[in-house]
Amino acid sequence: MKKKIGVLMGGISSERDISLMSAHEMIKHLDQAKFEAIPIEINKKDDVLLKCQEIDFALIGLHGKFGEDGCVQSILDAMEIPYSGCGPRPSVLAMDKDTSKKILRFEGIRTPDWVMVTDVEQIDHDKINEMGYPVFVKPNSGGSSVATSLVRKQADLVAAVSEALKYDTEVMIEAYIQGLEISTPMINGHIYPTMAIQPKGEFFDLKAKYEAGGSDEFVIELDSPLKEEIESMLHATWHALKLEAYARIDFLITEQVPYLLEVNTLPGMTPTSLLPKSYTSLGAGHTFTDLLTHLIDVSLKHKRN
Repeated sequence: MKKKIGVLMGGISSERDISLMSAHEMIKHLDQAKFEAIPIEINKKDDVLLKCQEIDFALIGLHGKFGEDGCVQSILDAMEIPYSGCGPRPSVLAMDKDTSKKILRFEGIRTPDWVMVTDVEQIDHDKINEMGYPVFVKPNSGGSSVATSLVRKQADLVAAVSEALKYDTEVMIEAYIQGLEISTPMINGHIYPTMAIQPKGEFFDLKAKYEAGGSDEFVIELDSPLKEEIESMLHATWHALKLEAYARIDFLITEQVPYLLEVNTLPGMTPTSLLPKSYTSLGAGHTFTDLLTHLIDVSLKHKRN
């Protein structure tokens, strides 16, 4: 009998449209010989309880708040329904950029300097000037670069923070590091091919991530000892944030020095997304369909239901 796979999509965050794109791709590529795909659109929080009663497994295509932040995972745990990706605890840790960076710093994992504000009145311009412009301004618990700005001078900082505060109650102001951006998936603690990212615009923003041709993305083989250092940082991050099943971890490299930017516990699964590109680059036997089956199998091993 085919396993009933509920593909959760939509959600209530600013990344709803991206979630729908990811979910439709997953539905299209699920192995029809093994699974029955059941689209489940989440429009309000209690939809998880109302619409997931009859499924065997939840393939989470949600992004952002009430998707990646542990809330949906906690509900599914209470319903005793296994699901894809990390459980509540690592989801919470990774979603909160400030908390995850504090843990990384404590563990000795290099990450760019940052300050947090909850109001424009809290901006300490002296501290930001000491950190140095340009800076990135981003919602603390957001993703997909929604409301993320590259601010090059002090005069533009308040407007950027105000915009980010429309999407979150906390905003991160992070030091900008110019260099090569890379992204490396990990599945079940194993490292998969690293993707280099060369956005056509100023940085890897929403357009660069999800519009065809928005950026050039390709597998890159890093030279030693840089490769060994990044691999060490990846394994240390996996353990520090107690990651499970799979995640995608982003870095910036400047002058052969890597800085960890953030961890994505439910990375995008659209045609232009980095995890599918990395996995399928391995060649025969590594299709998008194979990836989804692998993620389901790995996730099931991490759930106690």
